[in-house]
Amino acid sequence: MIKAIYKRLAALLLLLLPLGHIPFALASTVIEQAVDGGSLIKIEVPDDWNGSLVIYNHGLDLDPAPQPVSLGPLSARQLAQGYAVAASSYSQNGWALFNTRRDLEAMMEVFRAEFGEPEEVFVHGISLGGIVTAQAWEAADIGNVVGAYPACGAMSGSRIWDGAIDVRLSYDVICSQVEGAKIPGGARGFPERFTERPDATTELTSALQACFGIFAAPDQRSAEQQARLDQFVENAGIPVSFVTIDVGFATLTLSDLIFDPTKLDGKRGLGNVGVTYRDPEIDATIRRVSPRPGAQKKLERKYELRGRAGKTKVLSTHTSGDGLLPVGVQGVLAEIVPANQLTVAIVDEGEVATHCGYTEAELVAGWDVLRAWTAGGPQPTAQDVQDACLAAEADDAAGPCRYNPDFVIPNLDDIIPPR
Repeated sequence: MIKAIYKRLAALLLLLLPLGHIPFALASTVIEQAVDGGSLIKIEVPDDWNGSLVIYNHGLDLDPAPQPVSLGPLSARQLAQGYAVAASSYSQNGWALFNTRRDLEAMMEVFRAEFGEPEEVFVHGISLGGIVTAQAWEAADIGNVVGAYPACGAMSGSRIWDGAIDVRLSYDVICSQVEGAKIPGGARGFPERFTERPDATTELTSALQACFGIFAAPDQRSAEQQARLDQFVENAGIPVSFVTIDVGFATLTLSDLIFDPTKLDGKRGLGNVGVTYRDPEIDATIRRVSPRPGAQKKLERKYELRGRAGKTKVLSTHTSGDGLLPVGVQGVLAEIVPANQLTVAIVDEGEVATHCGYTEAELVAGWDVLRAWTAGGPQPTAQDVQDACLAAEADDAAGPCRYNPDFVIPNLDDIIPPR
């Protein structure tokens, strides 16, 4: 284990909250080190520590662990409020849920050894970090988790991969006969781990351009390219702006999931037998594949929620136009977490479509209402989150505020057909 490096940092942090000014945080202790298992951790504890800890979980990354480890977009505010903040990189790239529980527990061992047991623990994560956050409150030995704040999280867990294989195989129906558009590997992704194919990204980019003209202006695409693109996005139920992201996820990240020996180790853990697709041509001609039962169970365990919320209060938010992790995943979360422990608030993007495209005030608002709730306040509503956002915006957090308490969350089955 690399010896921990301790640093004293002078910091003058002044932030505003809807409930008033945050006091100055004069100094803090920072620990950065590698831990057993290969992950990197960062822990920061202010000198006026209030006894509580916030754990931040980052999103999906196919590259090696970032250095330095980020404590998240809310960490300056949280430290100024007196919270300790900690984060771990993931010892796996891509869909890292096979090891993330151990990663967080290894980080907590260091925290406890240096600072003792925190009185309360909050977990916060964005994108993939949202489902890591759920795994943390359900299964990880990280202490007294009183509050959780997943933002645009993969809250349907490994079911996201059902959508990925649908994207992958429907692409083959539409594009495999187009010159230069074939992506090798079929339902198994690339024929070996993409990290062993240095030209994989170039291959994928060229294929997408050949089939859809996706990188050209609409008036520069051929009529055939536009027709194929229209058919693809209509069947997938995604915005055009997400085509490259989703096909990349369904090839590069899917390949990593299948072929990484620490994940599915070459075994297909998902399939599409019995699925009915929107497009009749695709439904009639798409390749049908079956999952390996053992691999499927392994993928479900890493990770789909089990309903073990304990006493944790969960504030979950999402952007409405998300074409990678559709907003319908929030409905899955609502089926699992008791209603008196879950508040969901949706940022209504209108015609815009982003993955986690929050404004600063929108992100701050979720944290503010979760703090008030866990401190003994009433369970917040989506309107309360919007009100907190407007208050944060008035206190100089960048807006606008777009939480819509009347937003109706679509059924995920209407976006990702059930298996």
